[in-house]
Amino acid sequence: MHLNPYGSYAVLLAASLANAWPDDRDGIVDRTREHGMTMPFTEAVDDHRRVRAVVDEWLTVVDATDDQARAAALNRQMASAAAFPRLTDHDGEGWHLHYRDEHQTLPAVLAAVISVGTALHLTTRGMQRLSRCAAGSEPGDTCRNVVVDVTRNGRQRYCSVRCANRSGVRRHRARGGGSAR
Repeated sequence: MHLNPYGSYAVLLAASLANAWPDDRDGIVDRTREHGMTMPFTEAVDDHRRVRAVVDEWLTVVDATDDQARAAALNRQMASAAAFPRLTDHDGEGWHLHYRDEHQTLPAVLAAVISVGTALHLTTRGMQRLSRCAAGSEPGDTCRNVVVDVTRNGRQRYCSVRCANRSGVRRHRARGGGSAR
């Protein structure tokens, strides 16, 4: 048996949903599959709207101004998403532990997985390793993407190479090192 720690992949899934919201429930399910979740989800008519609420609530953790506020927001989310852990053996993965009841809907499953995964990510890697793209803090830049820092050195500040390059060019030009075209 192996433990399913819901670490980085759950946080990366949440960031993926926050950064590029799917058009419908099927898009959300496809995204969960891309991030390694293989079990089926009980369907409800308002899944798309309710998952959006889960992601929006998770963004309060991302946007928290300090570690205490971040922990308080995440603790509230984990408390409201509590589910009994259970052993499961599906899709040839071997016995492992899930933090969900067997017939929970997609929003309930994602609330539990994302909150527990975020808690594990922050406590094992560092409370500062979840943020908004640093490019968006610069004047005139509108990037608001979530950055999940999974680097070894813990210094990821940008959501993409494109944002990092754009920011670097701005800094270079501000120092007088290049002309604007």
